[in-house]
Amino acid sequence: MADDKDIYSEEGREELVDNDEISPGEEGFMEGAEGDGQGAKCRKCGKILGDDLVEKRVGKELCRFCSDECAEEYDKKEEKD
Repeated sequence: MADDKDIYSEEGREELVDNDEISPGEEGFMEGAEGDGQGAKCRKCGKILGDDLVEKRVGKELCRFCSDECAEEYDKKEEKD
């Protein structure tokens, strides 16, 4: 990383992704580590996310899922509530 931005800040993580130093999955894991671990787990099933994560906006919140199936099931549940 060229400058000394905090890699645990949103801007620092985005710069790492932009520079191909980390994957989007790693970015989510780092974000989750800062937010009590929730950004590193599937919103539906709780599985730890890898590089093949699925991101979907639910309302105003960006949620991460381990698969399209979990994203669809979560979306259906949210529509009922």
